[in-house]
Amino acid sequence: MNIAAIYHRPESEFAYLYTQDTMRIRLQTAKDDVKTVALISGDHYLFNQKWYLEKAIMGKGLTTAHHDYWEIEVSSEYRRLSYAFYVEDHAGNEYFYCDQGIFPYQEEFMKQDSTYFRMPYFHEIDRFKAPEWVHQTVWYQIFPERFNNGNPANDPEGTLPWGSKKPDREDFFGGDLQGIIEKLDYLAELGINGLYLCPIFTAPSNHKYDTVDYLEVDPHFGDKALFKELVDKAHSRGIRVMLDAVFNHLGASSRQWQDVLKKGSQSKYADWFHIHSFPVHYDPLPDSEFGKNINYDTFSFVPNMPKLNTANPEVQEYLLEIAAYWIKEFDIDGWRLDVANEVDHHFWKKFHDRVLAEKADLYILGEIWHSSQAWLQGDEFHAVMNYAFTDSIKAFFLTPEVTGANMLDGMNHQQVLYRDQTNEVNFNLLDSHDTARMLTLCEGNKDLLRSIFTFMFLQKGTPCIYYGTEVGLAGGNDPDCRRCMPWENQNQDQELLAFFQQLIHLRKKYADVLSFGQLRWRTEKQRLIIFQRSYLGKTLRCIFNETAEEQLVSKKGAPLFNQQTIIEEDYLLAPHGFVVEMI
Repeated sequence: MNIAAIYHRPESEFAYLYTQDTMRIRLQTAKDDVKTVALISGDHYLFNQKWYLEKAIMGKGLTTAHHDYWEIEVSSEYRRLSYAFYVEDHAGNEYFYCDQGIFPYQEEFMKQDSTYFRMPYFHEIDRFKAPEWVHQTVWYQIFPERFNNGNPANDPEGTLPWGSKKPDREDFFGGDLQGIIEKLDYLAELGINGLYLCPIFTAPSNHKYDTVDYLEVDPHFGDKALFKELVDKAHSRGIRVMLDAVFNHLGASSRQWQDVLKKGSQSKYADWFHIHSFPVHYDPLPDSEFGKNINYDTFSFVPNMPKLNTANPEVQEYLLEIAAYWIKEFDIDGWRLDVANEVDHHFWKKFHDRVLAEKADLYILGEIWHSSQAWLQGDEFHAVMNYAFTDSIKAFFLTPEVTGANMLDGMNHQQVLYRDQTNEVNFNLLDSHDTARMLTLCEGNKDLLRSIFTFMFLQKGTPCIYYGTEVGLAGGNDPDCRRCMPWENQNQDQELLAFFQQLIHLRKKYADVLSFGQLRWRTEKQRLIIFQRSYLGKTLRCIFNETAEEQLVSKKGAPLFNQQTIIEEDYLLAPHGFVVEMI
């Protein structure tokens, strides 16, 4: 047995309160290396009752290419727990794994009460809590400048006719808040119940990530009264609203940065930014010297996005007041936080407490593209944009050389990094304003598009559709992924739209099974995926054929959602065929 692969860390994603009264505990071992794992647990103050001689068998949960993860849920009458692990390998060797290391499974090692891992007390205030409503939510991301032009009177100078060309970085087409309000019935009919809006605050660009004034709606989008109308009308249709904010940097047109440019080190905002010397300057240099010509920190190397010093108490209070303002005044339901990984943890802990004091079930979503344990301990974010998870899905569906085992390895690796509460509300997306659109990545193959979105919607986490995907909008990398939404029927794929309506309905109807259900996977023929999720007596079986040939699969239940042919008691799945059935 590979003893070095055995791993557990208390008070982490390996041991955490799941509910007020229950703990979930994981143990890592080498893949296929261990026959049995059991939990040994009890109350530290009742050690004389020899509870350490009893074992509770743990189940094998998710697996990766190199590791198995064993899981169990336990409770304690006294709301505290001491615990260790019994491990048996395939040769019959028995081990005792505890806080002090790994030893032979013998009573002389087990009866030392100081050696056990501990959860000293089940503190409810420390438990990771995510808003319950997110489990039921299907999101729809809107880039406001490109969704719908509801009021041409507020168009910026030089606005182009709607959809007249593929967008360049500086183009304006006139999308606004009135345009979104006019399409709320469309969104309600589509079935989504969460709106994620890219920034709406005053800024000179079309994307608004170079914020000038966080307390005002950009006049090219409307005003605060119009935004309030949007939120109220969305809420009346059962649709939550999440705003996007950039607290990592300001736009260069902001009054704070302009004051620094004018007054230099004497500006009262001089310490609001990371400035290395005065006067601040940006000098054009050859590409070979890119990044060496700015004497202040920025987002990437963009000179008109100076980075905020969020360790400064004045900056902290300025941003925290903004975050609270849009909750208090407009009743928003979530904050999506841009470039969240480049802002200090100290600030995000303050942010967490301030916004949840205003609205206890507000959803806090960080834009982080990589593994994010440090932000997901329960005192910063509820979730991150789950690119690392969905990238494994995209790699499998878009690359024939990637096997089902490769995909499951990547997906499961991401899942075991976090507590189940996080996985249940992580933000799953396949395309966005920062990536090429899925139809383009699928090279126009709509069978493949339907298959990959169905697969994503059946995963744990809250799914998102990028505006226009549901009607066949294509686009390459930024800025091409920000094309104008087509509204003429002849420019929309109505069959694809009907598919997304059905998919959203399926997701919402079985949200409990998909969020909380026990998962079992298997792969056949490298690229045939079969999995099921079971919860409270309901089991969904899901089959996806990404081989190059038709596959005949046994029919076991009632089909709920499918892209295949039924032949008596079997399914005939063409390439990119799938079926979701209740068994």
